[in-house]
This record gives sequence, C-alpha cells and structure tokens, in this order.
Amino acid sequence: MPLDKPLIVTAGEPAGIGPELCLALAQQSLPCSVVVLSDPDVLRARAEMVGIDVSVREISANDAGVSRAEHNELLVVPQRFAETPVCGQLNPANASALLDGLRLAVRGCIDGQFAGLVTAPLQKSVVNDAGFAFTGHTEFLAELTNCRLPVMLLVADTLRVALASTHLPLRDVPDFVTKDRLRDVLQVLFTDLRSKFGIDSPEVVVCGLNPHAGEGGYLGTEDADVIAPVVAEFAARGHRIRGPLPADTAFTPAAGKKDAVLAMYHDQGLPVLKYAGFGHAVNVTLGLPIVRTSVDHGTALDLAGSGRADSGSLMQAVRLAATLAER
Repeated sequence: MPLDKPLIVTAGEPAGIGPELCLALAQQSLPCSVVVLSDPDVLRARAEMVGIDVSVREISANDAGVSRAEHNELLVVPQRFAETPVCGQLNPANASALLDGLRLAVRGCIDGQFAGLVTAPLQKSVVNDAGFAFTGHTEFLAELTNCRLPVMLLVADTLRVALASTHLPLRDVPDFVTKDRLRDVLQVLFTDLRSKFGIDSPEVVVCGLNPHAGEGGYLGTEDADVIAPVVAEFAARGHRIRGPLPADTAFTPAAGKKDAVLAMYHDQGLPVLKYAGFGHAVNVTLGLPIVRTSVDHGTALDLAGSGRADSGSLMQAVRLAATLAER
C-alpha cells in the first residue's frame, strides 16, 4: 500500500554536499512524497550555484501530509542557520540548528506526521567543536527515541551487514563486545529482519573478532569464550545462525546463504559493504521505534558546490525507507 504520509529528509551538514543531494530529489521519480528539513535560503543558493532548476517551497511540518510538490519543486520545512554556510567550510555556529532539526524530524515521525526519516550526512567533528557530545546520527536518534540499543545495518542490494559495535576506537572493541551485548544486538537484528524486512526465517552469519576466528585460541580467546557461546544459545532457540566465522570468508559464497552478516566492529564489515555497493548502499538504524535510513557516505566537503555529487545513495535511502515504512 502506498504511503499516505511523506518521508522527511534532513539535509545534513550545510557546508557539504547534503543540500545539493536533497535538491536532486525534486528531479527523481520517487515511490512516495518527501519533504526536506533545511534552510530554504541555503537550498536556493546551492541550486543557483550548481545550476539545478528546482523551486523551493516552504511549508510547515503540520502541512507536510497534505502538501504535494509540483514538477521540479522541493517542499521544505524551514530550519534556519545562525550564519550563512560556505561550501567546504565547517562552522560550529550552525551545529545547534542541525541538532534541533533532527529533534523536529524525530518528533514528527513519532507523532505520525511523517512515515519515516532519511538523513543526509553530518560532520561529527563540527558538532563536537560546538560543545555538544555527539558520536553520530545513530546514537543521537537512539537517545531521542529512548531506544536502549540501536543497531547499525548497512544494505547494498541483497548484502546486509550489521555491526556489534559502531564508533569506537579499535583498542576498546574487545572489552565492549560482551556476551550480553551480542545477545542484545542479535535479538534486535533477528526481530527487525522479520518485522521491517519481511524475512520470515532470517539466516545470520556472525564474524569472529580475531583473525581466523581466533585460530583455536592462538590468536585470541574472545571468539571461543564470548562469541561462540552466544551463537550456540541462539541456535538452540531455533534461530538460523552460524559462527563465529573468520571475517575474511564470512562474506564469501563459501559461507553459504545469509540474510545478514554481523561484524564485530565498524571497519571489519563496512569496507566489504562499501566495496560491493558504494554509491547506492544505505545505512539503516535497527531497534528504533521509527524508520530511519541514511546515505552510506560522508559530507564530501571538497565536492560541495561543484555539481559533481552523486545522489545515488540518497535516492536508495528514500526508496528503502518507503519500503520499510509500508511494512
């Protein structure tokens, strides 16, 4: 059934490529209505800068459900910036508006104004430079929605990669990935693969933490002592799960059919995903009470205003958010 409410898209860091990615939405055939949350003046200036023929129409959040965009028109819920953004130049003065925009978008999803949230990239460093403790969209959205455990899932076509830990220094990962953490992450992963992705009996492959999944203890004991017992618990409860498998083979056909791979840390799983689907991969936050998808790339400050930004990942994020929201 088509969505009867729009998706809301936050335009992200205004000094990056987010504004021009959002402008491209007005020129695409999309499966549902979308509204963008950003500063309308920034979007108009960027459209002129890169030569995109898009008309920006301001609407209120309350009118988002009944407003319909005309050809080459972008509906925008205004979120004004304190200072005029300059392409490629981060400005902490605008960080507060970015966070306020996310709060507005999440509240609109919870209140039923929007069917789901799609986010263009933010620059974490500029938010921290402004004095806000901020480790990323995923953690901030979890806080806003009172979600105890968000799980990051990246999707590229049929490849899905979930993460047991997200934005942590590598030296902290072994202590962070406990049995309880793995149990909670796997529960969210199995639940949302069923409820949001419509997979009746999902199969999950779990990566080991160490090379060769510990090589029988010679390359670390975490795989045998922490990961293997949790995998065995879930298998005993009837889940289709295998692991821990060496990460260098877990993604290959030799590991067998799988609906998702659970990687232990950020750079164990995401290089494979991005190699397979860079430019059209999508970031999904599992465990939230709302639908949230995002692009698979950063702010690309060096490309901002050049007209060369690739909007493929944002378009896929919108399409996947619509599919998830319909379910």
